[in-house]
Amino acid sequence: MSETEIATVPTTEQDSPGDQAKESPKSSKSFSTSFSIWPPSQRTRDAVIKRLIETLSNPSVLSKRYGTVPHEEATDAARLIEEEAYSFAAAKASADDDGIEILQLYSREISKRTLDTVKARAASDSTAENGSSAPVVSTTDKEETPSVQEP
Repeated sequence: MSETEIATVPTTEQDSPGDQAKESPKSSKSFSTSFSIWPPSQRTRDAVIKRLIETLSNPSVLSKRYGTVPHEEATDAARLIEEEAYSFAAAKASADDDGIEILQLYSREISKRTLDTVKARAASDSTAENGSSAPVVSTTDKEETPSVQEP
């Protein structure tokens, strides 16, 4: 293209970088949006519950070690796991958080509580089969893996 062709190419205000730099602060503020990832929407929470039900009741990495959970029991457990994890994370949230840390805490709590649930269920199933007492599942307030102790 020659210089005259370049000069005659029409541009819009949106395409011109010079025009974007000349925008007034007032107009740029009108386009700013607030984005927060905490708290999750009800739709997101429902999706988490649905995925937990699938994980608990279908063959998975967890089921290979701890067994699958019947669908109805998995549904109840998934709802409880999500509600408890949400309440725990919401209690730790503050107004000045951007939500990332709280969302990570929520995710960790779901994982921890899911693992606690399948371990406890597997332990109760194995003790019912051999007639011994169930092991005690203990967790700590710190972010540690729960340990199983024989009574």
